[in-house]
Amino acid sequence: MADRDRRLARWRMRYPTIAELEQRARQRIPYFAFEYLHDGTGDLSNRPHNIAALRAVEVVPRYCGDVEAASTAVRLFGRRYQAPVAIAPVGMDGAIWPGATRLLAETARDAGLPYMTGTMATTSMEEVSRMAPESFWFQLYTMPAQDHRVSFDLIRRAEAAGALVLAVTVDVPAPGRRVRDMRNGFSVPRRITPRMMAGALTRPAWLAALARAGMPHFENMAPYGRPGARKSEYDLFVKGARSGSGVAWDTLARIRERWPRALVVKGIMHPGDAEKALALGCDGVVVSNHGGRQFDPAPTSIDVLPAIRAAVGDRMSVLMDGGILSGFDVLKALACGADAVLVGRAFMLGLAALGADGARHVALTLMEELRIALVQTGARDLAGAARLAVRHRDAWRLEDFEVAAERSPLRGQTPRVDGRIEASNGGGEGSDPASPPRLRAPGSDPVSTNELNR
Repeated sequence: MADRDRRLARWRMRYPTIAELEQRARQRIPYFAFEYLHDGTGDLSNRPHNIAALRAVEVVPRYCGDVEAASTAVRLFGRRYQAPVAIAPVGMDGAIWPGATRLLAETARDAGLPYMTGTMATTSMEEVSRMAPESFWFQLYTMPAQDHRVSFDLIRRAEAAGALVLAVTVDVPAPGRRVRDMRNGFSVPRRITPRMMAGALTRPAWLAALARAGMPHFENMAPYGRPGARKSEYDLFVKGARSGSGVAWDTLARIRERWPRALVVKGIMHPGDAEKALALGCDGVVVSNHGGRQFDPAPTSIDVLPAIRAAVGDRMSVLMDGGILSGFDVLKALACGADAVLVGRAFMLGLAALGADGARHVALTLMEELRIALVQTGARDLAGAARLAVRHRDAWRLEDFEVAAERSPLRGQTPRVDGRIEASNGGGEGSDPASPPRLRAPGSDPVSTNELNR
């Protein structure tokens, strides 16, 4: 313990921000594992957009208040945790850093944080429950074959293991097209190429961790294969089961009927979907674009968060993930409407960069930064953070979510300079096709006609 404390104290001074871990992680794990963790889908723009959007949010501090008793503690789904930070699931975590699932569970237990272990984790949910019973949340990737036979058995096992929260991921209707993983052959089932072997041989710390933890497997899938099945058989099972797909609203209704504890829908980006989840009796949603790993043109999580909070109010818990790299990012999410955040990549960066205790360093960093932010802003606690003044220029408004059919009364119409609307018939009285007029409300500056269609 003394050695660990000295190590953590040293890292606090040497790596004071989580972002600084990225380069060290790149140097310590094989290229295919780092690119799987780091990148997304499409042209890879969504992940940096998540980070940039959080940086753009401004929070106004208030001073001269009593901040002596500042606290990061939070109550989520009837349980008290030390900070509004849940460790998020990362698929194939053990391929990024061998033994990751166990190390994350230990970190959550010791730091007093929730840990949402995933269907595709490399340690079984039952083992996670034994290690960290007060932190144990389970993320379900549904498997639609045979009327969700495996999906509902995973739910049964999660209940028996004592999962405090069940989070159903809905934003994987089809696998994301992750171009670097495709080039690297990092897929399910995995094909070990000579280039991958060479890349692994240049990373001795990763190889040593692999020797200690063993080859990673989808341990939650073990009950659904034959005894003694090889890893490749489980990989083929996961691929054939279309893991993560097949979630419809009636599927969620069936899950709600069978799950007796807190139920969360993960991957919500539209206020209307949050309202549907609420109507089904769900207890919370996670506002998430899957870290940019599923649909590259999606907006950022922080930018749609305020509208989703406005839609559901205080009737359900709202969590957010995507781009969180500091306690100050956590504060911004709280100020924009979140009750808590999920953090995945940052914890994996900690393990990749620093090894077994790296996730602890990330947890301590986030909690220290959040406490400083609560003091510096005068918020003092999470309730105060929700009352902070925020400037969030790129936040979506509720009307921004209108679909084309809802905007149809304005389609094919031309705005007149007096603020009224007239039908466009190819050049009526007062219209000038060569120079379309701009909408000007009485006593206001001109507004682009694009504003009508937002």
